[in-house]
Amino acid sequence: MRTLERLIVVVLFDRIDLLDVTGPPEVFSLLQREMDEPTGYQVVLASETLDPVTTSAGVRVLPDVTFEQIADRRIDTLVVPGAVEIDAQRRVRAICYPEIVEWVRALAGRSRRVASVCVGAHILAEAGLLDGKRATTHWSTAPQLAADHPAIEVDADPIFIRDENVWTGAGLTACLDLALALVADDFGEAAALRVARQLVMFLKRPSGQNQFSVALEPLSTTRRIDELRHYISRHLGEQLTVTDLAEHAHVSDRQLTRIFKTDLGTTPAAYIESVRVEAARNRLETTDDTLERVAAGCGFNTTDTLVRAFRRKLDTTPTEYRNRFRIE
Repeated sequence: MRTLERLIVVVLFDRIDLLDVTGPPEVFSLLQREMDEPTGYQVVLASETLDPVTTSAGVRVLPDVTFEQIADRRIDTLVVPGAVEIDAQRRVRAICYPEIVEWVRALAGRSRRVASVCVGAHILAEAGLLDGKRATTHWSTAPQLAADHPAIEVDADPIFIRDENVWTGAGLTACLDLALALVADDFGEAAALRVARQLVMFLKRPSGQNQFSVALEPLSTTRRIDELRHYISRHLGEQLTVTDLAEHAHVSDRQLTRIFKTDLGTTPAAYIESVRVEAARNRLETTDDTLERVAAGCGFNTTDTLVRAFRRKLDTTPTEYRNRFRIE
């Protein structure tokens, strides 16, 4: 039986993020090592010319073909990375070269599916490929995407979003999650998880998972709030009221709330719930503890409280989360 050819075209242009270019092809390549039959994947790097393209990391990449050379070919997957510029105020803005936008619009018309990586979503938006769709991008440029393209439903939280045949991914390392999702779409979840193991990605993150976990949020600016965060993590299974925390920090209830709002941009209760959900996720992924034990150990007291928190934070239930993302 003849193997189905799956031509994957990665769009290249100057100042592009290097990981956005190399990450997805690595996933597609590793899949072949896990498969008994040929995958049919053929990855080519395409640019306006065959001259080297200089990435944001300063590393030069050689295109395989020009856009004109593949203009008449049927493309399975068009992958569109992105590039940014930073102004004097350290503000980040996505770059959309008009000539690249035109080529992406043309090539997308010959593609089975289109996927943007990181701020490549801005190029898809300029090409009119995201109008009326839900899309994500790197959190730093999500406000720009929403302001420039009000016809797009911009959601800065998910790792990736699929809307019909258009996929959009979040920033940088999320390109691996997006590529794994494309593999799963072609060959099933089991194949994608085998590749994830090769990449030493212990968990293939759900598309709806936030771009940030509590542990990755910016550090606070005061020693007092840092100490409170450590105290909360050490006492998750206990009652943690505003009054309890205020007494521990030797401040009033009102001052404690103001400290959390100023340093972390949230309330004490919302922060505590986020930490508890993060801890519960870890237990669901790595242990066989019952939901009752997970709830009690993370301070939710009842499974109903745990379920409500998961629905609020992750739009899923603890059981659904464990069934899909349990680490064997």
